[in-house]
Amino acid sequence: MEISYKQLLPKINTFIFDVDGVLTNGILTIMPDGELVRHMNVKDGYAMKNALNKGYRVCIISGGTNEAVRTRLTALGIEDIYLGAHNKIKQYQDLVKKYNLVPENVLYMGDDVPDYPVMKVVGLAACPNDAVQEIQGISKYISNKKGGEGCVRDVIEQVMRVQQNWEENFDASL
Repeated sequence: MEISYKQLLPKINTFIFDVDGVLTNGILTIMPDGELVRHMNVKDGYAMKNALNKGYRVCIISGGTNEAVRTRLTALGIEDIYLGAHNKIKQYQDLVKKYNLVPENVLYMGDDVPDYPVMKVVGLAACPNDAVQEIQGISKYISNKKGGEGCVRDVIEQVMRVQQNWEENFDASL
């Protein structure tokens, strides 16, 4: 009998997120100068900052290379940001080695096929509800939120509430 994802939440101490399709809605606006503009949800940022303030590890592994993404995530306090990652399992293995991570303590949220290899080896694979079918098929949790519309906040808040670490009022200033 398969266990509920809720039984896995108490073990999570590390969050790893993809960017496009998870932290964003996956839509790119192409500016006249060729710059690619992405939109991120402020509520996701609040949750990531809250998690960091409580001692959780928050990491990013993305195939995208936009340095504005790095600037935003660094401003939140995220230190482990891998951009241009086309073989995401390598960056995941680097994180495991760097922090001596135990897979059952890791939640990875992805939305598309490049996320598949990492999602197969972590303790809790999660995705937004608009992820591709292959990813939904291996996810232990499918958020009721779409990518870029609060799915990151959803999983972080669930983990932190179960562990009695969610704070409603904390200093979220950057």
